[in-house]
Amino acid sequence: MAEAQNIPVGSTTAGSIAVAAESTVVSRMSAPPSYDVADFPVPHGREEEWRFTPLERLRGLHDGTAVASGDGVKVDVRAPEGVVVEHVGRDDARLHKAGVPVDRVAAQAYSAFEQASVVTVPKETVLTEPIRIAVHGQGGTAFGHQVIELGAFAEAVVVIDHTGDAVLAANIDYLLGDGAKLTVVSVQDWDDKAVHIAQHNALVGRDASFKSVVVTFGGDVVRLHPRVTYAGPGGEAELYGLYFTDAGQHQEHRLLVTHNAPHCKSNVVYKGALQGDDAHAVWIGDVLIEAKAEGTDTYEMNRNLVLTDGARVDSVPNLEIETGEIVGAGHASATGRFDDEQLFYLMARGIPEHEARRLVVRGFFAELVQQIGVTDIEERLLAKIEQELEASVA
Repeated sequence: MAEAQNIPVGSTTAGSIAVAAESTVVSRMSAPPSYDVADFPVPHGREEEWRFTPLERLRGLHDGTAVASGDGVKVDVRAPEGVVVEHVGRDDARLHKAGVPVDRVAAQAYSAFEQASVVTVPKETVLTEPIRIAVHGQGGTAFGHQVIELGAFAEAVVVIDHTGDAVLAANIDYLLGDGAKLTVVSVQDWDDKAVHIAQHNALVGRDASFKSVVVTFGGDVVRLHPRVTYAGPGGEAELYGLYFTDAGQHQEHRLLVTHNAPHCKSNVVYKGALQGDDAHAVWIGDVLIEAKAEGTDTYEMNRNLVLTDGARVDSVPNLEIETGEIVGAGHASATGRFDDEQLFYLMARGIPEHEARRLVVRGFFAELVQQIGVTDIEERLLAKIEQELEASVA
């Protein structure tokens, strides 16, 4: 099991990176999953799952003082013909299939929502246009629950776009029938003061394929917890993520892939860039291979590019293996500054330093941008990267 790495940048002399080893991290949460908020103690920041999170900036989501207020968020679902969109109560059986809340905020979100939105793609339906879910913050506090369900052998792309200003705690469930193929692009492009905490649960059916692309730019605090389990053998999960953390922002991505069925695959690749004082990115990548999950093939990787002094990255990959009968398992994590040789190579060929830095960052993210597969989102993402880089030299 890997040791946690705490990598503050800018706390030492210019051009150096300080690395300090921390205690070993376990991949299992300290409290059992539960829908009941009372089953989770109020976190104080010393708990393993909360030690990196600035609790004082969560606006009461962690201790129960946050209540729905104002206009909250407005949710607009645009779906192609044949897709069923419903609003259901908490007694709907589909709300309990993909996963149970694993921390106090997720349990609070589950207990506080009034209606859940369920988007269903019937079996054997192959969509040629994305389902688009726009979540726009209108200045208040809100709790939400979303279910996206694909029937057997259905195929769909879903774009969930978060914008505006809000304090939001939510759970999102993805249910994939046997042989289904789902791609989800979740974009966090909040205003500067927004707080967004969410647990994403994916239940991958037999021989089904799940791809998640998480894109995080905005917000004061964003803390996402994607989780994957398998409902049968032959399932595949690809979890991609990219984030650009600016001065003062806290962006945290905590992943858990539980291989609980034989002959399944998972691949995790997250990349981030940071700039500005007190920019803080956290990536926790946990993979658990249970004893019954023979034939598992899994790999996870996190890469971070630090653009300025004053930024900090905490990157912790963890791998637990309970059976020796696997195809492969591995993980990797690295954080560093610009490669001076790359910059020199480009500048030696007449490219100005500013343009050379831009090209390096675009190249760093190119692999993940190509995974999105939705042209307007890809173009918007590249434009956002350009905007962030322009701000860094302004």
